[in-house]
Amino acid sequence: MVARRRLARALLRMTGKAPVSAFLITRDEEARLPATLAALGWVDEIVVVDSGSTDQTCALATAAGARVEHRAWTGYGAQKAHAEGLCRHDWVLNVDADEVVTGPLAAEITALVAGRAAPGAYRIRILNVYPGDRAPRPFANDYDVVRFYHRSAARYRDHPLFDRVALSDGEQPGRLSGVIHHFPYLSFGHFIAKENRYTDFVAQAAPARARLWLLLRLPLEMPVSFLKFYVWRRHVFGGWKGFVFALGASFMRLMRLVKLLEQREMRGPQGDGSRGKG
Repeated sequence: MVARRRLARALLRMTGKAPVSAFLITRDEEARLPATLAALGWVDEIVVVDSGSTDQTCALATAAGARVEHRAWTGYGAQKAHAEGLCRHDWVLNVDADEVVTGPLAAEITALVAGRAAPGAYRIRILNVYPGDRAPRPFANDYDVVRFYHRSAARYRDHPLFDRVALSDGEQPGRLSGVIHHFPYLSFGHFIAKENRYTDFVAQAAPARARLWLLLRLPLEMPVSFLKFYVWRRHVFGGWKGFVFALGASFMRLMRLVKLLEQREMRGPQGDGSRGKG
């Protein structure tokens, strides 16, 4: 451990790059990936795990100096756990291919590892940016998750649906003040198409849910979700785009339930794929 820390400090002095591995998973992200990679010029290593891009994603990543590996899609957590395992450094930063690390966050992480920080895990606020905008809405409150950590303190879970970090026993995450800007949709049309594909995947991969539970949630899912997005996550400060975003996101939450109900009926009462009679 002491030898690794010495090597890390030497690397920072010689190259100006932080002894950090950034890793991301991709598929057909040529439109947004260049901005993501450009914001990672301060890390020593970038690892990209691609699951079958047919556009210029892999070429763009290679040209930016990233190490590109190919792996068939097996789910969000599984892909990220695999990418994490390919990293050379113990301090790792996970970003998505539609996210941009801000300058203050890059400086904060660089200072942290240069200051010989003990192994740990850190939460980062990830703020959505609407299509056509360059920065998040005022008072944005989207996601607050562990994305920067030492691999002795945390690891990604191998889960098909949820890409979340599991902390080691007794580990309490800190919080970084810098943020990540998230550009999830190229347009509001892209928003609906992307969320439609995601809810299809959820319906296929999620375990079967009780029919009564799904039916009870059905009339409340959209209004409750709208309040969550519009008020709690503060899309109310996003003008007309905030209203459309909250409305669209709550509608897709409803569609997720609808697709789960459809899948349950198609599988039949025993989950064997039969629809039954009548």
